[in-house]
Amino acid sequence: MDTARHDDATPGPDEGWPEEIELAPLHPADRDRPDDAAREGERLQKVLARAGVGSRRVVENMVDQGRISVNGRTVTVQGMRVDPERDRIAVDGVRIELRDDRVTYALNKPAGVITAMSDDRNRPTVGDMVGDLAPGLVHVGRLDQDTEGLLLVTNDGELAHRLAHPSYEVRKTYLAQVSGSVPRDMARRLRAGVGLEDGPVKVDSFKVVDTHAGQSVVEVVLHEGRKHIVRRLLAHVGLPVSRLTRTAIGPVKLERMRSGSIRRLTRAEVGALKEAVGL
Repeated sequence: MDTARHDDATPGPDEGWPEEIELAPLHPADRDRPDDAAREGERLQKVLARAGVGSRRVVENMVDQGRISVNGRTVTVQGMRVDPERDRIAVDGVRIELRDDRVTYALNKPAGVITAMSDDRNRPTVGDMVGDLAPGLVHVGRLDQDTEGLLLVTNDGELAHRLAHPSYEVRKTYLAQVSGSVPRDMARRLRAGVGLEDGPVKVDSFKVVDTHAGQSVVEVVLHEGRKHIVRRLLAHVGLPVSRLTRTAIGPVKLERMRSGSIRRLTRAEVGALKEAVGL
């Protein structure tokens, strides 16, 4: 009977591998191999090129310069794969919106237009302005009928909700034409807070832009959303408003848009809005 020890014998199913045996390292091609191509995602260069950031070569240069991050982490290697539906991709700290099925527009609402998608009294509405630009559009917050300026409309329900909700404290900027001269201590008073009939309100900033012929133009920045809040606030401190224009919502600015005009926000602008509300 051969009682010699066979060192190369294969262990049984319950014996396990002897501790002295060292397993070969995993081949790189076998690491985290997905079941299908969909799980791999898309190459970052391709995604950003499609989003209009630049050519693939330009994107590669941005990676080398440390200008691109994914989910808050700077990309340091070329060829990274991402999921455009879930990953948060930013260039120079500004998030890039990648989805094509959600759109957001900026309107320069004229005075006299109702902030509504329709009106049973046949008054002109925001809905008349946007027409059939995209399905499912809703306005983000409101502007009074007599107030003009920047209004956003979108079919991204969560973005609209967060931009309009006071807990996210998105700043809105207004230019107001008021009667009379502005006292020197007005900015301090408004930043400290003023009591109105429905509760206190204070501005984030206030400054005088121009004064001429008994009229002043002031800039007011606040994150309040109560009805007629800017007009009521300024009237309360002795500065009745004769004209009011909203010029910015968070990072999006009215700039040189003509009254009644509409433009689609850039991917960078939408990304900045989402960053402002934590999306």
